[in-house]
Amino acid sequence: MSTPRPDLAPGSGLSREEMEALQREIASVAVFEDEFAFDPAALSNPLATTASAGDPPVVVGVDQSFLTNDDGDQDRALSAVVAMRGGEVVERVHAVTPLEIPYIPGLLSFREGGPILAALEELSVDPDLLLFDGSGRIHFRQAGIATHMGVVRDVPSIGVAKSLLCGTPREDTNNLPEGSTVAIESNSRVDASDGTLIGYAVQTRQYDSPNQYINPLYVSSGHRVGPETAAEIVLELASSYKLPEPVRLADKYADEAKQELTE
Repeated sequence: MSTPRPDLAPGSGLSREEMEALQREIASVAVFEDEFAFDPAALSNPLATTASAGDPPVVVGVDQSFLTNDDGDQDRALSAVVAMRGGEVVERVHAVTPLEIPYIPGLLSFREGGPILAALEELSVDPDLLLFDGSGRIHFRQAGIATHMGVVRDVPSIGVAKSLLCGTPREDTNNLPEGSTVAIESNSRVDASDGTLIGYAVQTRQYDSPNQYINPLYVSSGHRVGPETAAEIVLELASSYKLPEPVRLADKYADEAKQELTE
């Protein structure tokens, strides 16, 4: 098992070149295979236990919302985390912190990582697994926000993105049957050998109609979870919605907390 790396936490004073170099370092120490003690199939089962304790594993969904100033510019991030155990919510916390850099494609963790780490510090329970609304290994430098945060905290983590940042599906992903997966491999835009498996398109839900379809999620290892297991976990944690339940509830909670702050 690896160890936490607070020295790799995102900083706002770095140049773009320094940020990209840090991401490459993060990717070099990230573990893109299973390294955890819980049973993935038991994450939503209230009767399941971890290998080391009597409680079901704790899975935490992470999402973001943003607050604007009087000029209408986004100046603060609201990071929301929802902790679930055995399919039930056990804790919800959030943190509001200043946004220190603008959005730059491929460098999302440097904009949102600090706020997320602040919110995770508010949790009283210890996560066994983190699920992020964002990419993990499906990233130009194999270090999306799920990988960055997972390595910094040394917690198993998974990236769940709504669109494909980079990489190439090995098969057509249009109108996939519910429950199916399609491998995503690296291409020239990814710092990995062409053809490297970096994640999966995962079809958690689908319309029962030939005239409309739901796009898949793009699921990838963050840290200490292999690509196949990551896809299986997202399918396990999806209920009647497209997003896995911890991420869906974090998204909902982020909106609720934002509304309370702006009323």
